Amino acid sequence: MTLTLLYDGGCPFCRNFAARSELSSGVRGLQIIDGREDHVQRQSLSERGFSLAKGAVLIEGETVWHGSAAIAELCRRMEPSDQLLGLLKGVFRDDARSKILYPALLLARQVALNFRGLNVDPDH
Repeated sequence: MTLTLLYDGGCPFCRNFAARSELSSGVRGLQIIDGREDHVQRQSLSERGFSLAKGAVLIEGETVWHGSAAIAELCRRMEPSDQLLGLLKGVFRDDARSKILYPALLLARQVALNFRGLNVDPDH
């Protein structure tokens, strides 16, 4: 089954993490989608209660992980060949730790988006 990561392509940190995940994570068949560009996918997820403004989304079949849960699930599946991904896997693969640390990632994203003149919510 395909594993899809919907991320905020306007955020340089998110974009870098998604690109590294696609190329170096060791997760076979991982598909990454820029949520700012894919309005249809973003709207479909938003209607189900998963807002890109509140975090990345990981999808496998009918299962959806959002925010810290998405990053934790992806990190658990990684077998990275990239040192940075190895570090992130070690930090974020645990649900409890990911939940505690994820707000710092959201804050960094907000700062980066503000710097670029983009709204945190791609729908606004």
